[in-house]
Amino acid sequence: MLKDILSDKVGKKAILLGNEAIVRGALESGTQFASTYPGTPASEIGDTFSAIAKQAGIYFEYSTNEKVALEAAAGAALSGIRSIVSFKHYGLNVASDSIFPLAYTGVKAGMVIVFADDPGCWSSAQSEQDSRYFAFIAHLPMLEPSDAQECKDFVKLAFDLSEKFRIPVFVRTTTRVSHLQGIVKLGKIFNPNKEGKFIKDISLRNFPPMIMKTHEELHKKMDKIKEISEKSELNFIVNKNDKSKVGIITSGASFNYVIDGLDELEIKIPVLKLGITYPLPENKIKSFIKNLESVLIVEELEPVMEEKIRAIAKEINPKLKINGKDCLPVAGELSEAMVIAAIAKVTGKELPKILQKKIENAKIAKRLAVLCPGCPHRATFYAAKIAGGKDTVYAGDIGCYILGINPPLETVDFLFSMGASQGLSHGIRKVTNQKVIAFIGDSTFFHAGIPGLINMVYNKSNPLIIVLDNRITAMTGHQPHPGTGKTGIGEGTKEIRIEEVAKACGVENIKIVDPFNFNEMVQSIKEFLQKDKVSVIIARRECRLLAVKDMKAKGIKVPKFMIDKKLCKGCGTCLLNFGCPAIIKEGKSYRIDENLCTGCSVCSQVCPNKAIKASI
Repeated sequence: MLKDILSDKVGKKAILLGNEAIVRGALESGTQFASTYPGTPASEIGDTFSAIAKQAGIYFEYSTNEKVALEAAAGAALSGIRSIVSFKHYGLNVASDSIFPLAYTGVKAGMVIVFADDPGCWSSAQSEQDSRYFAFIAHLPMLEPSDAQECKDFVKLAFDLSEKFRIPVFVRTTTRVSHLQGIVKLGKIFNPNKEGKFIKDISLRNFPPMIMKTHEELHKKMDKIKEISEKSELNFIVNKNDKSKVGIITSGASFNYVIDGLDELEIKIPVLKLGITYPLPENKIKSFIKNLESVLIVEELEPVMEEKIRAIAKEINPKLKINGKDCLPVAGELSEAMVIAAIAKVTGKELPKILQKKIENAKIAKRLAVLCPGCPHRATFYAAKIAGGKDTVYAGDIGCYILGINPPLETVDFLFSMGASQGLSHGIRKVTNQKVIAFIGDSTFFHAGIPGLINMVYNKSNPLIIVLDNRITAMTGHQPHPGTGKTGIGEGTKEIRIEEVAKACGVENIKIVDPFNFNEMVQSIKEFLQKDKVSVIIARRECRLLAVKDMKAKGIKVPKFMIDKKLCKGCGTCLLNFGCPAIIKEGKSYRIDENLCTGCSVCSQVCPNKAIKASI
């Protein structure tokens, strides 16, 4: 894959992920600066840049958070260097503080902002956000690719639009588009290899009295981009048929479901596929719906296009029957089965029995996600549960440790946004007499945890903060962060120590504990819960996946554990309470699957009957 992304063979066809195709599009556009904060479903964009940056001759970084990543990319674009920044939808929220004024300020070179929404919440639990609205309120154009080839091509067009109008351009993907694989025809990689220069210019200023003028100019830019949208080949009709009385309007991943659905139903009706979804090509839409009797709007999540098209239809075809969210859900990811059913409904097509059965059987069994075998976070959560008891409030945060919310651990009572565990725990502590433990990961601590910590010290609060330091950004694919001592391209750098930051923030009670030393962790939590000032325990132990990988690479045998059935009383503490997925119930007793065991040893410490012992 990486060879294909860097290939100089123009016209070569390569199979790439949507995220990888975005990187290739950036290389073909002459991008010299890329930044990100890792977040699935956009993570592979940064990971790919990390792997190829040195060879490609571009600068890449994992920034401390999305706002900083956006600002760093904007600094490059303001200095005449093309830049790209990527993050997931929640990252767009974090970066929005600087995105809005950047639209007014403008850029000197092309700047593309890639964000990935997650319909169905495959990797995001807090809310099912539809980020398309950001384009409307920020007054920034938005392109939505539907396959890998379009991911590459749309990024290139986004750079051209950005540079022509001197504003950033959004490229929106969803989980399916980010992670699909498709054939991509490669173009020429362009490497300008130039040095940037920031030129002071009064037109860059975005505060009164100039801001009103720049706001007007921004609207004028959008009007001109709308003219481009009207003529763009990114907005096109499939199955053009002037005699058809039924049509479909769609975009992004939904387009793929529509085409598959029409094939399954063996019917052909015109489909208007929109690649530029803001500003919408209103005249093209008017032309498409003018002679139709009904139209189906296929889009995931909110009725963003549907609402706009309803307004357009009142002028050009007031009798047009518009179907959309009356046929399709407003929550969750669409599926081929859902779209087939919607198309059948609006066309009056009867579903073949074999297709009906296929739709009925399309349901996916649901199961709870669990922490990996040997995950140090499991040990910390279980220790906190024992030490804190049922009356303690457990404040959750964002990372792989959100899985502490599930049984049997159940030590995450709520979940908001990165760093929010501290702000919420402070508020709870101020108005209740309950003990509060706030969990936060190491990468999240650097991302958004420091302001909340300072606030608690300053305002004399006393929750217990447990930093789950597994030495990496584990949830999104093991990317480095400021506490790892490595940059995004693997170079050594200053390791920022969490304990030193906490001390600098004014925290007096700080302790580093290895969560695999279970009894010490329990006693430390009990002790620190009694403190009258904010306290920090750093639960430091490397992500077990990385540790096992490193042991195997060095030829070190991974320790394994076994359950002595003679000593096992069948109490279930190891599985029903501690919840290690490597432990399996067999009859009235339990056994450990050696293929899953990573040798953390914590199960042997929590077993009340001392029935679990090292086997090798």
